[in-house]
Amino acid sequence: MKKNSQLSDVLHVLLHMAQAEGPATSEALAAAMQTNPVVLRRLMAGLRDKGFVRSSKGHGGGWVLACSLDTVTLRSVYEALGEPPLISLGFREDQPRCLVAQAVNEALGVAMRDAERLLLQRLGDVTLAALASDFRRRMRAHRQAPHRLEEHVHAD
Repeated sequence: MKKNSQLSDVLHVLLHMAQAEGPATSEALAAAMQTNPVVLRRLMAGLRDKGFVRSSKGHGGGWVLACSLDTVTLRSVYEALGEPPLISLGFREDQPRCLVAQAVNEALGVAMRDAERLLLQRLGDVTLAALASDFRRRMRAHRQAPHRLEEHVHAD
C-alpha cells in the first residue's frame, strides 16, 4: 500500500517558502516535492483557503506565506489538507459475522482511534516556527561539520 506523504510534502514546501526571499512558483515548489505543479496547486488550495498561503499570477508571481509561522501547527496544516488518513491499517471485513473477526475489529478499532487521537494532539503541539528553528539549527551544524572529503583526508 502506498503511503500518503501529503502532510510531509506540504510541510517541506512551507519551510522552503519560509526561507525564500520572495514568491516561489508552482514549478519550483513542485520540483522540491518531486511532483507535478498541478498536484502542488491542488494541495496548496486548502492552505490558501485557510489563509496560510496566497498566490499571485504573472511575472514575479507565485506562492508566499500569508501567516506567521508560530500561529500554524502541523495539525492545522493536516486539517487544511482535508485530513487524509493517518493510519492505513484496515479490517479483513468491515461488517463481519464471524465472532473472531468482530473481536479483532473491535481491538484494532480502539487502538487506531487512540493512536489517531494522540497523533493529532502531538501535531497540534508543533508549530511551523518550531520546524523552521530546527531546520536552521541543522543548517548551522551542517556548515560547521567537516565535509566527507576532509574527514577522509584527516583520518590518515
